[in-house]
Amino acid sequence: MHYLIISICCSVAVSILLKMARKQKIDIGQAVGVNYITAVSLTVWFLQPDTADWRQYLPTWWLFAALGVLLPSVFVVMGRAVDAAGIVKSDAAQRLSLFLPVIASFTLFGEKLGEGRLIGLVLAFAALACLLWKQESGKKGASWQGAGLLLAVWAGYGVIDILFKQLAKSGTAFAGNLLVAFALAGVLMFGWLFARRTKWTGAGIGGGLLLGCLNFGNILSYIHAHQALADSPTLVFAGMNIGVIVCGTLAGALVFKEKISNINGAGIVLAVCAVACLFYWPQLSALLGR
Repeated sequence: MHYLIISICCSVAVSILLKMARKQKIDIGQAVGVNYITAVSLTVWFLQPDTADWRQYLPTWWLFAALGVLLPSVFVVMGRAVDAAGIVKSDAAQRLSLFLPVIASFTLFGEKLGEGRLIGLVLAFAALACLLWKQESGKKGASWQGAGLLLAVWAGYGVIDILFKQLAKSGTAFAGNLLVAFALAGVLMFGWLFARRTKWTGAGIGGGLLLGCLNFGNILSYIHAHQALADSPTLVFAGMNIGVIVCGTLAGALVFKEKISNINGAGIVLAVCAVACLFYWPQLSALLGR
């Protein structure tokens, strides 16, 4: 479970960095591009993937190709969704993508749906609904373009989660797959930046270096969490999403002085109950005398 906690901490730190980016005059596009260079370097340094025999990666070429394309693409789509539909709806679409990997847990990865998992998932989705609830001001509704972008965010993040689970199953070859995915994502992201004729800044590059370290730690520990809980992907999918949004909500309140409504507070309580059911159902059943 410690891998999952590390991944959650890194993910929340990424969110805080991105939230502070505008105030620190960090160009998000530049930061994401440099982030992939940093991630490639850290992958080579820490994981030391075997690149001598490139043929060992051919059976999983579709995996790193899909991740390499989706990782930067979802970032661009997310940015457009925020502009078209607002940050509240875009964030909700990202978090509710949990639905896709949970379905994949039982259809693709062969996990059995026990009583504890079922109760935990119901509580998890209820917690997400409460935590994502916010009063919106200004114009209501969204255009068809905005709705399409929100759907793309929902599907994109859900598929990426499933692909990371699949990457975790590739065994020792996952380091090489991760390296190629980061490299491909970096090439595509820099192509997009150069097409926009981006003017590079020191703040953008520095922010990208920090973002790359956090992103690498997030993804690596997330994959290790899937490997450690290979037979229970639901625990990782749900635990990660719930953990990130609960910690993100608390960080927003403590660091950025954002208000937590009564409904948001109820969501935190439901989230704790969901995690307890997902991870500790046998002990809870024993305490309840079942």
